[in-house]
Amino acid sequence: MTAPILHGGGVTEAAARFGGTPAEWLDLSTGINPCLISLPAIDPNVWHRLPDRHVEEAARLAASRYYGTGDAMPLPVPGTQAAIQLLPRFVDAGRRAAIFAPTYGEYARVLSAAGFAVDSVQRAGDLAAAHGLAVVVNPNNPTGRLLSPEKILAMAGAMKAHGGLLVVDEAFGDLEPDASVARYAGTSDNLIVFRSFGKFFGLAGLRLGFAIAPASVLAAFREWLGPWAVSGPALAISAKLMEGDTEAIARGILARKAGLDTVLSAAGLKIAGGTGLFTLVESERACELHTVLCEAHILTRKFDYNPHWLRIGLTPDENGDRRLAEALQRTGV
Repeated sequence: MTAPILHGGGVTEAAARFGGTPAEWLDLSTGINPCLISLPAIDPNVWHRLPDRHVEEAARLAASRYYGTGDAMPLPVPGTQAAIQLLPRFVDAGRRAAIFAPTYGEYARVLSAAGFAVDSVQRAGDLAAAHGLAVVVNPNNPTGRLLSPEKILAMAGAMKAHGGLLVVDEAFGDLEPDASVARYAGTSDNLIVFRSFGKFFGLAGLRLGFAIAPASVLAAFREWLGPWAVSGPALAISAKLMEGDTEAIARGILARKAGLDTVLSAAGLKIAGGTGLFTLVESERACELHTVLCEAHILTRKFDYNPHWLRIGLTPDENGDRRLAEALQRTGV
């Protein structure tokens, strides 16, 4: 069994170590919209019944419009992590996997646990005939590296030449619609795109994502996930929100991002990357800074593979910005 990946979150564990109740902590360890949005009114029957077909179809249609997939209907999944767990089933035994690294660690963990050799790659030219599956996160977590659709599609073409699949994780893609290749996934025979619902909309607790892929791939996901994989309320809520004022949500996120970066720059921290939902800072004192902020009951995300990195998510308001600024001032960074 492979070792678990260190993720963001975990306020309960942090509070147990550093004190305070979880509610008192400022959790900046995740890349989730921190601004609570109003939940739309939904038919009460979706709480009472198993997910009806028309509820799923409404969510799929809303997702196709929101992600710009045309006639290709995205498949709802119970969080993209559930779909990641199934990726090894698409790879023939004896082939290798390639992951554009550093990135979200669950891809390497899941593929390695299934017995596949995993190569960390940096460039499209590193993809080889031995690779049955390649993964690129775009925009990347945690560096924020952003590749153009042309480069992504060229990678898909390179993988297709030797019978391989390309997985593009666009979990942080809502604020970068021009970089998305979701519109190509339904017509390509070897491109899989994952989209996360909970990050942009700030509803990670719904555990909802979408897979966009050829019909045969989606049929396999549906079969492996089993019936009623996504709850009716999650489907109904997502359909309403994706058809609502998403531009207002984006403006709110970008305002919070500007506030965070202002605080970090004023503290003298080097901004090394990030997306609209988090900032990556680089410091020789990153581990110490993480601990000192924990002592102030502020949780950030450190990395075991790079002790000089710290990922810091958005605060929910200007009071959160001030709290972070004051804590950073006390650290003397």
